[in-house]
Amino acid sequence: MSLRIGCDMDGVLADFARAYCDIEVRLFGPADPPPPRTPDEERDAASRLDQEAPFATATQLMSRRAKIWHDIKSTADFWETLEPMEAGAVSRLHALSIQHRWEVFFITQRPATDGDTVQRQTQRWLIAQGFAMPSVLVVPGSRGAAGAALSLHYHVDDSPSNCVDIKTSSRARPVLIVDPRDTDAATNARSLGIATAPGIGAALDILDQASAARARPRVLQQLAQMVGWK
Repeated sequence: MSLRIGCDMDGVLADFARAYCDIEVRLFGPADPPPPRTPDEERDAASRLDQEAPFATATQLMSRRAKIWHDIKSTADFWETLEPMEAGAVSRLHALSIQHRWEVFFITQRPATDGDTVQRQTQRWLIAQGFAMPSVLVVPGSRGAAGAALSLHYHVDDSPSNCVDIKTSSRARPVLIVDPRDTDAATNARSLGIATAPGIGAALDILDQASAARARPRVLQQLAQMVGWK
């Protein structure tokens, strides 16, 4: 049976943070806080500000975010303009999917923009990066429910909450992309039985090894212990 692998887009394959920061600088000048890595992270940050920041500050920052998002959504085919997180990663994923007979599903919650649909924009971006005939699913709800419905074996994501959702609501083993400097996030993930990787290249190394070890249960168990799966 072919392995079925889910892969998030922003913060894993596509560099949403750089595009967001470029728009923020163009509209408002250099930004003090670091840019969000993904649309989901940006919405989470906006929600926290609304609850925690002083009213004037929260209002100003929410207005700033609204203008950035207006710019993003008004840009025709915005999702095709993003740079890759790691050069060559998408084409390597394609090569591994052929080598190991993986069935790969690209799963995203990107909001709509002017131009073509999110699905078609994402498909064209992946093709341009070297993945032929990509299967793109725009899923607004639970990532875990999607993983269960797709019968995924593995899922790569940069959101801890998505990885927890995958682990608790499906049989897939999640791989969390986490900044190597964020040791607390890595430790917390591993304590929950979630594998971690510093980038998509390292995550592909893990999946490559897992595929090669499928016929060798002891080796696969050793890999699981090494990367943090439980």
